[in-house]
Amino acid sequence: MTTLPELSGKVALITGASRGIGYGVAEALVARGDRVCITGRNEDALKEAVEALGADRVMGVAGKAHDEAHQAVAVERTMEAFGRVDYLVNNAGTNPVFGPIAELDLNVARKVFETNVVSALGFAQQTWKAWQSENGGAIVNIASVAGLAPSPFIGAYGISKAAMINLTVQLAHEFAPKVRVNAIAPAVVKTKFAAALYEGREAEAAAAYPLNRLGVPTDIGGAAAFLTSQQSDWVTGQTLVVDGGLFLNAGVA
Repeated sequence: MTTLPELSGKVALITGASRGIGYGVAEALVARGDRVCITGRNEDALKEAVEALGADRVMGVAGKAHDEAHQAVAVERTMEAFGRVDYLVNNAGTNPVFGPIAELDLNVARKVFETNVVSALGFAQQTWKAWQSENGGAIVNIASVAGLAPSPFIGAYGISKAAMINLTVQLAHEFAPKVRVNAIAPAVVKTKFAAALYEGREAEAAAAYPLNRLGVPTDIGGAAAFLTSQQSDWVTGQTLVVDGGLFLNAGVA
């Protein structure tokens, strides 16, 4: 990064942000002047991301999102380094299985829920206690269109994202009026995480979208920047679908 804007005075914690959607969100928030803590499992990838984003404004805390100790350490270190945690973006997620739900290994289902849902609740609890309950702020949960409609062969992931959407409204209700809580439900975004859904057939996959392209991380970064800005001060408990118009085709043969 070359020229950075003046500091906004705000601080964000973004989980699962060494690459992909989380990194795109971090880019957007750093670009407007926020300081940011990013988390991720791979320490080397996290260091690379911090350097690319700007080590003077970004820090990384390595760990597994579902680990309660990691959640506490990430929030604690953010508070120590920056003195506040205005925004939490729950992006960390997993989808380790592809197949019919009738054959789903229940241990895999538990892992999906631990990472995609329970970790988000844990981070929300930590940021609430550390800063937001007294000072306010915003939370953005990265859900998915898979949580809004049947998603063949990624059923566990879809169910977990439906739970994430319900978690959003529960938190929005309980954390009001101090903290606004919203979700973003992307369709397919071009990341390593989603590569199996489009790799080798991107043009075919994009043809299903009225905007004729798949998403990119900056699309979600822009949405997250809006939901953590003053422009969305009267928005809470909502799920913003960012899908290139995909749902416009629902019911069309």
